[in-house]
Amino acid sequence: MTDDPAETGDEGKMSLLEHLVELRTRLMWSVGSFVICFFVAYYFANPVFNFLVQPLADMWVNDAHPRRLIFTAMQEKFFTDLKIAFFVGAFISFPVVAIQVWLFVAPGLYKNEKRAFLPFLFATPVLFFAGGAFVYYLVLPVAWNFFASFEQAAAAGNLAIELEPKVDQYLSLVMQLIFAFGLCFELPVILTLLARIGFISSAGMRKNRRYAILIAFVAAAVLTPPDPISQLGLAIPIIFLYEISILCARLTEKRQQKEAAEADETPA
Repeated sequence: MTDDPAETGDEGKMSLLEHLVELRTRLMWSVGSFVICFFVAYYFANPVFNFLVQPLADMWVNDAHPRRLIFTAMQEKFFTDLKIAFFVGAFISFPVVAIQVWLFVAPGLYKNEKRAFLPFLFATPVLFFAGGAFVYYLVLPVAWNFFASFEQAAAAGNLAIELEPKVDQYLSLVMQLIFAFGLCFELPVILTLLARIGFISSAGMRKNRRYAILIAFVAAAVLTPPDPISQLGLAIPIIFLYEISILCARLTEKRQQKEAAEADETPA
Protein backbone atom coordinates (compact mmCIF):
# COMPACT_ATOMS: atom_id res chain seq x y z
CA MET A 1 0.00 0.00 0.00
CA THR A 2 1.02 3.59 -0.46
CA ASP A 3 1.42 6.28 2.17
CA ASP A 4 0.32 9.00 -0.25
CA PRO A 5 -2.85 10.61 1.20
CA ALA A 6 -4.06 11.41 -2.29
CA GLU A 7 -3.92 7.74 -3.16
CA THR A 8 -5.31 6.13 -0.01
CA GLY A 9 -7.29 8.99 1.50
CA ASP A 10 -5.36 8.80 4.82
CA GLU A 11 -3.49 11.65 6.44
CA GLY A 12 -1.04 9.22 7.95
CA LYS A 13 -0.62 5.74 9.30
CA MET A 14 -2.66 4.74 12.34
CA SER A 15 -0.95 3.19 15.34
CA LEU A 16 -1.87 -0.28 16.58
CA LEU A 17 -3.81 1.23 19.49
CA GLU A 18 -5.75 3.48 17.12
CA HIS A 19 -6.59 0.45 14.97
CA LEU A 20 -7.87 -1.42 18.03
CA VAL A 21 -9.97 1.56 19.14
CA GLU A 22 -11.38 1.87 15.63
CA LEU A 23 -12.14 -1.87 15.57
CA ARG A 24 -13.90 -1.64 18.94
CA THR A 25 -16.03 1.25 17.68
CA ARG A 26 -17.06 -0.63 14.55
CA LEU A 27 -17.86 -3.77 16.57
CA MET A 28 -19.97 -1.77 19.02
CA TRP A 29 -21.98 -0.23 16.18
CA SER A 30 -22.43 -3.64 14.55
CA VAL A 31 -23.47 -5.44 17.74
CA GLY A 32 -25.69 -2.55 18.81
CA SER A 33 -27.52 -2.50 15.47
CA PHE A 34 -28.02 -6.26 15.61
CA VAL A 35 -29.40 -6.14 19.17
CA ILE A 36 -31.88 -3.40 18.25
CA CYS A 37 -32.98 -5.26 15.12
CA PHE A 38 -33.24 -8.49 17.14
CA PHE A 39 -35.76 -7.02 19.59
CA VAL A 40 -37.73 -5.33 16.82
CA ALA A 41 -37.83 -8.62 14.91
CA TYR A 42 -38.92 -10.50 18.05
CA TYR A 43 -41.87 -8.11 18.42
CA PHE A 44 -42.93 -9.00 14.87
CA ALA A 45 -42.06 -12.71 15.14
CA ASN A 46 -45.65 -13.89 14.69
CA PRO A 47 -46.32 -11.92 11.47
CA VAL A 48 -42.97 -13.09 10.10
CA PHE A 49 -43.77 -16.71 10.90
CA ASN A 50 -47.20 -16.36 9.31
CA PHE A 51 -45.50 -14.99 6.20
CA LEU A 52 -43.10 -17.94 6.09
CA VAL A 53 -45.93 -20.42 6.52
CA GLN A 54 -48.08 -18.80 3.81
CA PRO A 55 -46.95 -21.19 1.02
CA LEU A 56 -48.21 -24.08 3.15
CA ALA A 57 -51.45 -22.24 3.91
CA ASP A 58 -51.97 -21.57 0.19
CA MET A 59 -51.61 -25.28 -0.53
CA TRP A 60 -54.35 -26.08 1.99
CA VAL A 61 -56.66 -23.17 1.18
CA ASN A 62 -59.22 -25.39 -0.57
CA ASP A 63 -59.21 -28.20 2.01
CA ALA A 64 -62.63 -29.14 3.41
CA HIS A 65 -61.41 -29.18 7.02
CA PRO A 66 -59.07 -26.66 8.68
CA ARG A 67 -55.37 -27.50 8.86
CA ARG A 68 -52.93 -26.62 11.61
CA LEU A 69 -49.33 -26.57 12.75
CA ILE A 70 -48.52 -28.00 16.17
CA PHE A 71 -45.87 -27.72 18.87
CA THR A 72 -45.30 -30.52 21.37
CA ALA A 73 -42.91 -28.89 23.85
CA MET A 74 -43.90 -26.06 26.16
CA GLN A 75 -40.96 -23.89 25.12
CA GLU A 76 -41.02 -24.76 21.41
CA LYS A 77 -42.92 -21.72 20.12
CA PHE A 78 -40.85 -19.37 22.30
CA PHE A 79 -37.57 -20.66 20.92
CA THR A 80 -39.04 -20.58 17.42
CA ASP A 81 -39.74 -16.87 17.89
CA LEU A 82 -36.15 -16.38 19.09
CA LYS A 83 -34.84 -18.09 15.96
CA ILE A 84 -37.00 -15.84 13.80
CA ALA A 85 -35.76 -12.76 15.66
CA PHE A 86 -32.15 -13.82 15.21
CA PHE A 87 -32.61 -14.63 11.54
CA VAL A 88 -34.52 -11.45 10.65
CA GLY A 89 -32.41 -9.26 12.92
CA ALA A 90 -29.20 -10.46 11.28
CA PHE A 91 -30.60 -9.79 7.82
CA ILE A 92 -31.95 -6.33 8.64
CA SER A 93 -28.77 -5.25 10.46
CA PHE A 94 -26.48 -6.48 7.67
CA PRO A 95 -26.36 -3.10 5.87
CA VAL A 96 -25.17 -1.41 9.06
CA VAL A 97 -22.60 -4.16 9.67
CA ALA A 98 -21.43 -3.92 6.06
CA ILE A 99 -21.02 -0.14 6.38
CA GLN A 100 -18.95 -0.62 9.54
CA VAL A 101 -16.74 -3.15 7.74
CA TRP A 102 -16.32 -0.69 4.89
CA LEU A 103 -15.45 2.19 7.23
CA PHE A 104 -12.83 0.01 8.93
CA VAL A 105 -11.07 -1.35 5.82
CA ALA A 106 -11.59 1.51 3.33
CA PRO A 107 -8.89 3.86 4.70
CA GLY A 108 -6.22 1.22 4.00
CA LEU A 109 -7.26 0.50 0.42
CA TYR A 110 -6.04 1.97 -2.84
CA LYS A 111 -8.59 3.95 -4.83
CA ASN A 112 -8.87 1.17 -7.41
CA GLU A 113 -9.33 -1.38 -4.61
CA LYS A 114 -12.15 0.73 -3.19
CA ARG A 115 -13.84 0.84 -6.57
CA ALA A 116 -13.47 -2.94 -6.85
CA PHE A 117 -14.65 -3.79 -3.34
CA LEU A 118 -17.65 -1.47 -2.97
CA PRO A 119 -19.90 -3.06 -5.67
CA PHE A 120 -19.46 -6.49 -4.10
CA LEU A 121 -20.49 -5.05 -0.73
CA PHE A 122 -23.81 -3.97 -2.25
CA ALA A 123 -24.26 -7.10 -4.37
CA THR A 124 -23.92 -9.52 -1.44
CA PRO A 125 -27.23 -8.75 0.36
CA VAL A 126 -29.06 -8.28 -2.93
CA LEU A 127 -28.07 -11.74 -4.19
CA PHE A 128 -28.82 -13.35 -0.82
CA PHE A 129 -32.28 -11.77 -0.87
CA ALA A 130 -32.76 -12.98 -4.45
CA GLY A 131 -31.94 -16.53 -3.34
CA GLY A 132 -34.42 -16.31 -0.48
CA ALA A 133 -37.13 -14.94 -2.78
CA PHE A 134 -36.43 -17.74 -5.27
CA VAL A 135 -37.01 -20.29 -2.51
CA TYR A 136 -40.14 -18.66 -1.15
CA TYR A 137 -41.98 -18.05 -4.41
CA LEU A 138 -40.79 -20.94 -6.58
CA VAL A 139 -39.29 -23.80 -4.58
CA LEU A 140 -41.48 -23.95 -1.47
CA PRO A 141 -44.86 -24.31 -3.24
CA VAL A 142 -43.51 -27.18 -5.36
CA ALA A 143 -41.69 -28.85 -2.45
CA TRP A 144 -44.68 -28.64 -0.09
CA ASN A 145 -46.98 -30.18 -2.69
CA PHE A 146 -44.45 -32.99 -3.15
CA PHE A 147 -44.24 -33.71 0.58
CA ALA A 148 -48.02 -33.48 1.03
CA SER A 149 -48.53 -36.06 -1.72
CA PHE A 150 -47.52 -38.76 0.78
CA GLU A 151 -50.69 -38.23 2.80
CA GLN A 152 -53.11 -41.16 2.88
CA ALA A 153 -56.86 -41.06 3.29
CA ALA A 154 -58.55 -43.41 5.71
CA ALA A 155 -59.89 -46.54 4.02
CA ALA A 156 -60.85 -50.09 4.89
CA GLY A 157 -57.95 -51.53 6.80
CA ASN A 158 -55.83 -48.39 6.46
CA LEU A 159 -55.33 -45.56 8.90
CA ALA A 160 -55.25 -41.98 7.68
CA ILE A 161 -51.81 -40.41 7.29
CA GLU A 162 -52.17 -36.66 7.64
CA LEU A 163 -49.54 -33.94 7.57
CA GLU A 164 -49.35 -31.84 10.75
CA PRO A 165 -45.99 -30.04 10.72
CA LYS A 166 -44.31 -29.04 13.95
CA VAL A 167 -43.64 -25.33 14.34
CA ASP A 168 -39.91 -25.60 15.02
CA GLN A 169 -39.30 -28.24 12.34
CA TYR A 170 -41.14 -26.20 9.73
CA LEU A 171 -39.11 -23.09 10.55
CA SER A 172 -35.85 -25.06 10.57
CA LEU A 173 -36.59 -26.50 7.13
CA VAL A 174 -37.51 -23.11 5.66
CA MET A 175 -34.43 -21.45 7.15
CA GLN A 176 -32.22 -24.26 5.87
CA LEU A 177 -33.54 -23.75 2.36
CA ILE A 178 -33.27 -19.96 2.52
CA PHE A 179 -29.68 -20.12 3.79
CA ALA A 180 -28.72 -22.74 1.21
CA PHE A 181 -30.13 -20.79 -1.71
CA GLY A 182 -28.98 -17.44 -0.36
CA LEU A 183 -25.39 -18.63 0.02
CA CYS A 184 -25.35 -20.32 -3.37
CA PHE A 185 -26.66 -17.15 -5.00
CA GLU A 186 -23.43 -15.49 -3.77
CA LEU A 187 -21.50 -17.61 -6.28
CA PRO A 188 -21.02 -14.79 -8.83
CA VAL A 189 -19.62 -12.51 -6.12
CA ILE A 190 -17.16 -15.11 -4.86
CA LEU A 191 -15.96 -16.27 -8.27
CA THR A 192 -15.67 -12.74 -9.64
CA LEU A 193 -13.55 -11.72 -6.65
CA LEU A 194 -11.33 -14.77 -7.17
CA ALA A 195 -11.00 -13.86 -10.83
CA ARG A 196 -10.11 -10.28 -9.95
CA ILE A 197 -7.20 -11.34 -7.73
CA GLY A 198 -6.02 -13.79 -10.38
CA PHE A 199 -6.79 -16.97 -8.45
CA ILE A 200 -9.05 -18.28 -11.23
CA SER A 201 -9.73 -17.29 -14.84
CA SER A 202 -12.77 -17.37 -17.12
CA ALA A 203 -10.95 -19.80 -19.43
CA GLY A 204 -10.26 -22.15 -16.53
CA MET A 205 -13.88 -21.93 -15.40
CA ARG A 206 -15.09 -22.87 -18.87
CA LYS A 207 -12.62 -25.75 -19.01
CA ASN A 208 -13.80 -27.13 -15.65
CA ARG A 209 -17.51 -26.63 -16.31
CA ARG A 210 -18.33 -30.34 -16.06
CA TYR A 211 -16.71 -30.54 -12.61
CA ALA A 212 -18.67 -27.47 -11.54
CA ILE A 213 -21.92 -29.17 -12.58
CA LEU A 214 -21.00 -32.24 -10.54
CA ILE A 215 -20.14 -30.07 -7.52
CA ALA A 216 -23.46 -28.23 -7.93
CA PHE A 217 -25.43 -31.45 -7.55
CA VAL A 218 -23.26 -32.58 -4.62
CA ALA A 219 -23.74 -29.23 -2.88
CA ALA A 220 -27.50 -29.41 -3.50
CA ALA A 221 -27.59 -32.89 -1.97
CA VAL A 222 -25.74 -31.67 1.14
CA LEU A 223 -27.49 -28.33 1.66
CA THR A 224 -31.10 -29.32 1.01
CA PRO A 225 -33.48 -31.99 2.35
CA PRO A 226 -33.16 -35.41 0.69
CA ASP A 227 -35.89 -34.91 -1.89
CA PRO A 228 -35.41 -34.45 -5.64
CA ILE A 229 -37.50 -31.27 -5.85
CA SER A 230 -35.33 -29.26 -3.45
CA GLN A 231 -32.09 -30.67 -4.83
CA LEU A 232 -32.94 -29.93 -8.47
CA GLY A 233 -34.32 -26.55 -7.40
CA LEU A 234 -30.89 -25.65 -6.01
CA ALA A 235 -28.58 -27.44 -8.47
CA ILE A 236 -30.06 -25.84 -11.59
CA PRO A 237 -29.72 -22.24 -10.31
CA ILE A 238 -26.13 -22.97 -9.20
CA ILE A 239 -25.26 -24.08 -12.72
CA PHE A 240 -26.94 -20.98 -14.15
CA LEU A 241 -25.08 -18.75 -11.68
CA TYR A 242 -21.82 -20.45 -12.60
CA GLU A 243 -22.36 -19.43 -16.21
CA ILE A 244 -23.05 -15.87 -15.08
CA SER A 245 -19.84 -16.00 -13.03
CA ILE A 246 -17.87 -16.95 -16.15
CA LEU A 247 -19.26 -13.88 -17.91
CA CYS A 248 -18.49 -11.63 -14.91
CA ALA A 249 -14.95 -13.03 -14.70
CA ARG A 250 -14.42 -12.36 -18.39
CA LEU A 251 -15.63 -8.77 -18.04
CA THR A 252 -13.31 -8.32 -15.05
CA GLU A 253 -10.35 -9.63 -17.05
CA LYS A 254 -11.11 -7.25 -19.93
CA ARG A 255 -11.30 -4.33 -17.51
CA GLN A 256 -7.98 -5.28 -15.93
CA GLN A 257 -6.36 -5.59 -19.35
CA LYS A 258 -7.68 -2.16 -20.31
CA GLU A 259 -6.38 -0.61 -17.07
CA ALA A 260 -2.98 -2.24 -17.59
CA ALA A 261 -2.81 -0.94 -21.15
CA GLU A 262 -3.69 2.59 -20.02
CA ALA A 263 -1.06 2.39 -17.29
CA ASP A 264 1.59 1.36 -19.85
CA GLU A 265 0.65 4.28 -22.09
CA THR A 266 0.85 6.79 -19.24
CA PRO A 267 4.25 8.59 -19.33
CA ALA A 268 6.42 8.08 -16.27
